[in-house]
Amino acid sequence: MTLPTTPTANEERSAPVPFMQTSPAAIYEMRMLNTAAEREEAAALVQDRQRWLTLHGLPVPARADVPAQFREAQTLSAGLFEDGRLLACMFPEHDPDLGWGQGPCLFLHSVHTLPGQSDDITRLITLWASDFAARADLPVIRTETLARHTLEAEPLAALLRRLTDIGWDVCGSGPGRDGDRVARLELPAEHRPGLRALISCQVHAPQSAPGDRSNA
Repeated sequence: MTLPTTPTANEERSAPVPFMQTSPAAIYEMRMLNTAAEREEAAALVQDRQRWLTLHGLPVPARADVPAQFREAQTLSAGLFEDGRLLACMFPEHDPDLGWGQGPCLFLHSVHTLPGQSDDITRLITLWASDFAARADLPVIRTETLARHTLEAEPLAALLRRLTDIGWDVCGSGPGRDGDRVARLELPAEHRPGLRALISCQVHAPQSAPGDRSNA
């Protein structure tokens, strides 16, 4: 895979200083997607994931063009990498006004993982997110996954069981950020001092989501 080119001055975006937790021995790297090449790679990963979901009879977002969201230069997206290979992408946001859940949180919006490795990647994201939220003084992490049917219906029920096995709590269902019906998930923040040996982190402090009413 061709590695992303070095960002030009026009491609770089001003942003807060990242929460640096780097280690030369770390296998994985979580960092911002700063260049057009990286954002395009993320959009391609989302498209591959959506094709995989469709082939397996699983829902994809109906009300949002997610690949286009990752291509937008103004969005603060992040990716999980292994040796330069993008394994997952998402929008980490500080969002205290989701419409569900109590208090501020780290909201992981539009999490997409590389098809065929999603369980292992999801576990890595879970470990990183719990530590990242704790360092940002946010008590919980919240995210959503599409739920067109009841939470007890397969294959969603199997996915939710795997997520609860790695620490997530299912908080019911309802309308999601993009208008689709979703299962609502919550994870406690937890400091993990030894995690940097596995995952280096160069993600900026989470920013308030666009249109966050609490900051109006």
